[in-house]
Amino acid sequence: MPALKKKRNIQEYISGYVDGEGCFSISFSKREKFLVGWETKPSFSVSQNEDRAQILFLMQKFFRCGFIRRDFSDKTLKYEVRSLNDLVNNIIPHFKKYPLLSEKQKDFESFKKICLLMQRNLHRNKNGLKKIINLAFVMNPSGKRKYTKAEMQKALR
Repeated sequence: MPALKKKRNIQEYISGYVDGEGCFSISFSKREKFLVGWETKPSFSVSQNEDRAQILFLMQKFFRCGFIRRDFSDKTLKYEVRSLNDLVNNIIPHFKKYPLLSEKQKDFESFKKICLLMQRNLHRNKNGLKKIINLAFVMNPSGKRKYTKAEMQKALR
């Protein structure tokens, strides 16, 4: 007997998938020409092996933004959204409506706050950037960072 085809809830599926394979991150780069000396870069990404990349293309179509790139470090493909406008208008509203069920929800909450601070250009002044740094360094505690929180705070004095 053929399998029954049920209508799938794609929004819940995407949130569940991101709960396992996605990442909300904030990175920083030294930029001498910037007012505060630092560039703040938010990113939402989802990784998958190339032979299962269909879900990445589905997400790109669903969110109507972002790009897919090869990640040579772990031999996967990544769906990534870096545009602040796309993050605020497409990605964040989805995860507010369809929240993650794991501890990753805390990363999302910090990510959302940072993106909204950036939308108000607070990453372009020292006090705003200090708030962003404090939020960012709570996220993804097992991740790798080029600069420590202390190095960044010292540079902002």
